Amino acid sequence: MNWEFELVAGPYGGTSEGPAWDGQAMLFTDIPNSRIMRYDPESGECSEYRTGTRGTNGLMFDAEGSLYGCSGEGRCILRFYPDGTSAALPHHLNGSRHNTPNDLAIDRKGRIWFTDPNGRIPIEQRELDHSSVLRLDPDAKAEGGWTLNRMTHGTSAPNGILMSADERILYLIQSDYQGVRDLRAYPLRDDDTLGDFSVLHVFGEDSRGVHRGLDGMCLDTEGNIIACGGWRQAGPGPMLYVFSPSGRVLETHPVPVDWPTNCAFGGHGLDTLYVTTHGGHLFRVSNTGRRGLVLYPP
Repeated sequence: MNWEFELVAGPYGGTSEGPAWDGQAMLFTDIPNSRIMRYDPESGECSEYRTGTRGTNGLMFDAEGSLYGCSGEGRCILRFYPDGTSAALPHHLNGSRHNTPNDLAIDRKGRIWFTDPNGRIPIEQRELDHSSVLRLDPDAKAEGGWTLNRMTHGTSAPNGILMSADERILYLIQSDYQGVRDLRAYPLRDDDTLGDFSVLHVFGEDSRGVHRGLDGMCLDTEGNIIACGGWRQAGPGPMLYVFSPSGRVLETHPVPVDWPTNCAFGGHGLDTLYVTTHGGHLFRVSNTGRRGLVLYPP
């Protein structure tokens, strides 16, 4: 089945990211303009939902419907409240400020797993000597109501992040253009630490240059991973991949513009896929034959 990409919003001339379905409309971030946009499929209108988001990238709702985002400029995870305000969650790891949150996954315990690459921070402003997956755990006894922990080692450019349906596997995209670009699966141990990862897919080089690898991803109800990746300068070009949980490539679907960034299912049946891009587009794909698996809305 060939997927048909319908442009429903944008382009805004800069990266759009973080699609998240709120139950009625699709939210997504316009990073350069520090705002969250809201596309209403019933009316076809796209409007500003939030401004002043300090370069927020990834978005996700927790199981209760609270919205969180990765503020790159603020170097923190933000919680967005219904009254239009927002608050920064604790952002110091062992006394050092962490890097620039990129993407996040929230589990049923309310813990926020997020990637924290340092590629956009000048060396003299970096306080950590690593780029890792970090986790914010709700903790009523801790200052700020959360504790912050480092969860991975051996990552240089962590990017997209996703929990499996049973929350026993953490999927992670490593996007180091000067190093490793792959899709990884980390088992979650009984003590809530991560075990050694397995590599599900690796991206290398061809005669034209470095394959971009992957960026953002989401799950369908069968546990398959739908991931955005590729670019026109190398490899098969901009693409949506469908991976099985074991990493087998089930489908590939060319994207009509360069550099797709992230994707999420929406619609009242969670059967419509929305895709954001480096150029600020929001595409809709109505004929995937798949349904999304999301934490919220239930």
